[in-house]
Amino acid sequence: MDLTIIDKRRARSTMGVYRLEHPEKLRSHLANGRRLFEVRPDEGEMWRWQQVDAADVQPFKAPLDPPVDTPRRFLFAERELLFRFEGGNFYSALPEPAPQVLFGVHSCDLQAIAYLDLVFADDPHYQARRRATLLVGLDCHRSCNAGFCTALSSGPRVRQSMADLVLLPLERCGYALLVTSTAGAIALQGLDLEPAEVEWQAERVRNSARVSAAQGGDDDVANGIAFINAGLVAAETWEGIALDFLGAGDCARLCPTCTCFSTEMRPVDGALACAGERVWDSCLSETFQLESQGRNPSSRAGQRTQHFWLHKFGNAFKERYGGYGCVGCGRCERAGMGALQVLRRVNAS
Repeated sequence: MDLTIIDKRRARSTMGVYRLEHPEKLRSHLANGRRLFEVRPDEGEMWRWQQVDAADVQPFKAPLDPPVDTPRRFLFAERELLFRFEGGNFYSALPEPAPQVLFGVHSCDLQAIAYLDLVFADDPHYQARRRATLLVGLDCHRSCNAGFCTALSSGPRVRQSMADLVLLPLERCGYALLVTSTAGAIALQGLDLEPAEVEWQAERVRNSARVSAAQGGDDDVANGIAFINAGLVAAETWEGIALDFLGAGDCARLCPTCTCFSTEMRPVDGALACAGERVWDSCLSETFQLESQGRNPSSRAGQRTQHFWLHKFGNAFKERYGGYGCVGCGRCERAGMGALQVLRRVNAS
């Protein structure tokens, strides 16, 4: 197992804290020699990850809600070449990613990346992109719409083991910049920054209390998770949830921790060779588990829905990957039928 990325998750102390009046200064510095991505509204006013160059002067403005598109695609590509078969031989096709920066990643999405790090610990394609990526986290000082990160311990503050640098919004103005990894410290070389004089620890505590109060109690979450793990949800309940859930949108695409994929063989060079590709897929698809002889262990919509949510809230997955497969980001909830509604239906069954 490649422990390069897993090692980054171990607890570590803050290596430095600086005053940052203008995060654009940091953004410009990090964009030199790297591809930098930041969340911005597109032409349709939908917030998405977009590339920003070093000369860009647009003020940094983080959205309240995590963007619709998750940072997962920067590490686990939606479609990628795994190998090529030609002349009776297989040839590997490892990516050679350019250095990249994800600037302003919400704490819930960083928790999701930590989850992916473990799922793909032995995957050389994922690992290549992960090693090339610098993560600049963003503490949340307000709760997003429909978010429940506090109930799952995935926010609102960024865990220092899950980012290289952390932007901490200050109550009065500006930010504090926390350096939380050697890679983050190296990336700041050549940038003139002044040590922060604010009591940033107290600021983080206040932000966390504000978000927790806004999100309210977590009884629905805790009870629903307990019901699911105890197997107390009837098949009829899952079928009923599936009727609403599967028609609400592509939750597997919205979810920052989904890891399902399928493989495809594609002819190239006039069918003289073929390429093996990995493509995002969903366990909610009717044919995802369809076997070659025609047997389908998840032919019913309720079975697939139960399987999906057990992956998100199963205790076995939490023990293996250090957290639940749901990080409380609220994306599926904002799409119309998500985790909170499912847990409430489970509690009421």
